[in-house]
Amino acid sequence: MRFTIHSFYSCFLCFLCWTAPNEVFSQDTLVQPPNAAPSQGRVERLNYFPSAFVTARNVDVWLPSDYDTHKKYGVIYMHDGQNLFDGNSTWNHQEWGIDESVAAYNSSISSTKKNQTDSSNSDLSPKTEYIVVGIWNDGMNRHSNYFPQKVYESLTSKEKAAIMEAKRQNQSDVFYNPINSDDYLKFIVYELRPFINKTYSTHTDPAYTVIGGSSMGGLISMYGICEYPGVFGTAACFSTHWPGIFEMKNNPIPDAMVRYFKKNLPDPHSHKILFTHGTEGLDALYAPTQKRIDKIMTKSGYRSYIKNEPLFFGSNWKTQVDQGLGHEESTWQKQFRENVKLLLDAQSHVLPGLDE
Repeated sequence: MRFTIHSFYSCFLCFLCWTAPNEVFSQDTLVQPPNAAPSQGRVERLNYFPSAFVTARNVDVWLPSDYDTHKKYGVIYMHDGQNLFDGNSTWNHQEWGIDESVAAYNSSISSTKKNQTDSSNSDLSPKTEYIVVGIWNDGMNRHSNYFPQKVYESLTSKEKAAIMEAKRQNQSDVFYNPINSDDYLKFIVYELRPFINKTYSTHTDPAYTVIGGSSMGGLISMYGICEYPGVFGTAACFSTHWPGIFEMKNNPIPDAMVRYFKKNLPDPHSHKILFTHGTEGLDALYAPTQKRIDKIMTKSGYRSYIKNEPLFFGSNWKTQVDQGLGHEESTWQKQFRENVKLLLDAQSHVLPGLDE
């Protein structure tokens, strides 16, 4: 299996390199062992996956220890992929523990299916096991890749200029290059996703396709499900960075975010959305805008999640606020673990998938 995957990958990369001649890759470095060592399952590294839309970047594909090509798996696409699986390999020695949470979910699904002896025991909301695609950020372009482009384009020229000059608390630039999140989503939808679906044994419909991340990663996840509702059925938005930058005074971005999402939320009958945030650090900035988004969710027909209520009764949205928690992987690990069933249990209604 490994030889087949890597051979296909090399051919695919050669094709993309030909279509994007400005990118230069060494065939000796296309596939390398990952530096992440998950406690559950295994990770396959797609080294510097090339793109005609954005800069090449590593992609880590997590597979369960009992990955079986005869089964179909749902797919979770997650941003900031270098922080998901192994705290020993991250800059702050924290991780999401995604492998543990998804492995536990997969195990529960596998056990349930084994215990079902006839169709009368089948769940009205079909479930499946999942793999995880961790898409690394490329550092300097992270903000440009993740900032919703149509939100930015809705601003006045003066507002745009001010935002592009924004600074972080250490006075470094927020943006080093123009905002290109539309191209980043094209990379995922039209380059990475087709490769994943051809290489691994996956479900391709939106009911089993999740997009998720934290902070700016939460923002691009929400933007992604709005821009591609026929691809992504679920968005997991942790500590969604509604301010867009790091200054709230005279910041037009939250209002622009609200206007965009009011017009572009996907159909609540076939989509699920999770929002979370804490109350400390950067997360202390998020409550005012999140409350406005929550009102839009209700008016748009989304039904807030009620604990222990099956999804086929209509729950398709949850906003979780954790008092005393801050903007860090340990918070998101807890929140993902607590909401894994909400995120991964498929709804009974699904949209047609994007043509392969």
